[in-house]
Amino acid sequence: MRPTTPAIAEAMPAGIGDAWRAARQRIDRLDARLLVEHVAACTHAELLAHPERLLSAAQTGELAALVARRARGEPLAYLLRSAGFHGLEFAVTPDVLIPRPETERLVELALERLPAVPAPRIVDLGTGSGILAITLARHCPQATVTAVDLSPAALDVARANAARHGVAVRFCQGDWYLPLGDARFDLIVANPPYVADGDPHLRGDGLPYEPRMALTDGQPGGDGLACIQAIVADSGEHLAPGGWLLLEHGYDQADAVRELLRAHGLVEIASWRDLGGIERVSGGRSR
Repeated sequence: MRPTTPAIAEAMPAGIGDAWRAARQRIDRLDARLLVEHVAACTHAELLAHPERLLSAAQTGELAALVARRARGEPLAYLLRSAGFHGLEFAVTPDVLIPRPETERLVELALERLPAVPAPRIVDLGTGSGILAITLARHCPQATVTAVDLSPAALDVARANAARHGVAVRFCQGDWYLPLGDARFDLIVANPPYVADGDPHLRGDGLPYEPRMALTDGQPGGDGLACIQAIVADSGEHLAPGGWLLLEHGYDQADAVRELLRAHGLVEIASWRDLGGIERVSGGRSR
């Protein structure tokens, strides 16, 4: 008889309760539970009520592979192929950045400014999985929403998410404003790459698995502000009169972003803190 280890043995059917116990010897308890529920297509209540329910050999092997990947540091969202944002679930793949709770602050600030315009025109630059564009379209169905990304693979994910949530978003492939022509918008939002080159955070917390082009501008020795600078510099050509530009940025970049906004003629410039007390979003308004 082949000996087994406490880890999940590939291709050996097991009850979902036993599989959960084995998995949490290698990874976080909650992560283990979510992976078991994902593979078994069961709810938490079903896991607790029927721990004897068997996984098939294929499911057991799939779970073993997912647990091993999580143990190596791969983000849970990529393993589950899904992540929550602002009360909605979004498909995510390694082609897109995983949604962060702090980005919800950007949504809240945008929604505060939309009621002043009857049928606002909105653009989301660097949309990734589409969380900003789609969430704003859900909350403001009278808006015309456009989303831009340089990555065709990211746009595929975003389109699938828009279809999932039943919203109409126009998707454009290209670099920042390039595919927009001379169009103007009442609101420009962006969560661009802003991590400085060489930042030690890029080596941990699952970031090595996320698309580097969504995290940092890639400039050797760069301070992470190049993409923000490009967005601010050309915003005047794409903001409608009185339109708002709102940008997410790094924990230590608020002063620099406000100065960029000021230098390019925006007014009512401010920064806003996330739930952690960090100045996370800055923005300004066209004259």
